[in-house]
Amino acid sequence: MLDINFIRENTELVEKSAKEKGYKNVNIKELLKLDDERKEALKVVEDLRKERNETAAKMKGGKPSDDLIKKGKEIKEKLATEEKILEEAESKLKDGLKVVPNIIFEDVPLGPEENSVEIKKWGEPKATGVDHLDFATKKDWVDFERGAKVAGAKFYYTKGGLALLENALLQFGLKKVTEHGFTFMYVPDMVSSRVLEGCGFNPRTSDQSDEYYIEGEDLAMIATAEMPLTGYHMDEIIDEKDLPKFYAGYSACFRKEAGAYGKYTRGLFRVHQFNKLEMYCFCLPEQSKEIHEKILAVEEEIWQELNIPYHIINIAAGDLGAPAAKKYDLEYWSPVNQKYQELTSCSNCTDFQARSVNCRVRRKDGTIEFVHTLNGTAISLARTMVAVLENYANEDGTFTVPEALKPYLGKDVL
Repeated sequence: MLDINFIRENTELVEKSAKEKGYKNVNIKELLKLDDERKEALKVVEDLRKERNETAAKMKGGKPSDDLIKKGKEIKEKLATEEKILEEAESKLKDGLKVVPNIIFEDVPLGPEENSVEIKKWGEPKATGVDHLDFATKKDWVDFERGAKVAGAKFYYTKGGLALLENALLQFGLKKVTEHGFTFMYVPDMVSSRVLEGCGFNPRTSDQSDEYYIEGEDLAMIATAEMPLTGYHMDEIIDEKDLPKFYAGYSACFRKEAGAYGKYTRGLFRVHQFNKLEMYCFCLPEQSKEIHEKILAVEEEIWQELNIPYHIINIAAGDLGAPAAKKYDLEYWSPVNQKYQELTSCSNCTDFQARSVNCRVRRKDGTIEFVHTLNGTAISLARTMVAVLENYANEDGTFTVPEALKPYLGKDVL
């Protein structure tokens, strides 16, 4: 979330960013009013606490008078009432802050999704390709029918060559991220509501909530390893000398895919459960823009070694989520659909998430401030398998193993 003092001092900027991101329920005037009410309640509580302490001091060293005892009780009762008012005021302010998205960088294109700007192309797009679902089904490599029988629509089994391909892609991705200094981690597949909220995945509308919640527990299934990684240093202060910290978290990801109407959903491209290797960084504020470019470069290196054509787009404000100040998408060329399709992304969330989970840095001079956080997809397995199958599956029913994956599969053809 944003700092209320920053919002007060930069009202127009915050309002503009919220509007550009499509968050229509942000009322800055009302938010500042809630903060004023919180400040008033806090002053009353602080004055009462001071009076309580002064009265308690007078009671020491002898038997207190009846009037003093009566006054002490009155202060105690009034303080309890005012503390409850303060708690409610703080809660209302916090709820109000939750719906305010991060501000956008100056170089973010304004407007809706279609205003996103292509900044780079790589590779020669193929004119033809093999549909991944038809190919994998004929090879008996994927089973959506039994997946639906066991768990519901858009759940699936991978088997045989496709399961081996998924494992090879993970091993390849792991090699790349560890070469670039990321510490590999297995992470929890569930997070508490505090971590979930701290990540800032606030839907624009109530029907866009994407998480699966655990009934009777303060837990939700994660949509990405970004969530538990965001909470890894929650309520911690990291010394400046220990930043940046680079992590690569591997996990299953669970998504309702709410709000996905009208988007490409065939086969493995958009499912309710998949595995993903996610890059994450905690860094100093002055490092985050450079590190954003580094994470993007790692993503590009992965797809160049797999030799799959792609382009990079600077995402328009209207398609940015609440936490991101800027986001790049890497989209691969689909020879089947003859267009670029979503594959990976990387975002600079500045101090938006860190403030929510209370992750800070202690500078060399002793001052303390919030860190910046960034995230980026290394390998999103289901979608990656779509891209690889479309580019390497053959009409004769064989699959040519990409050069980069041969060390992990031990074969040239599957």
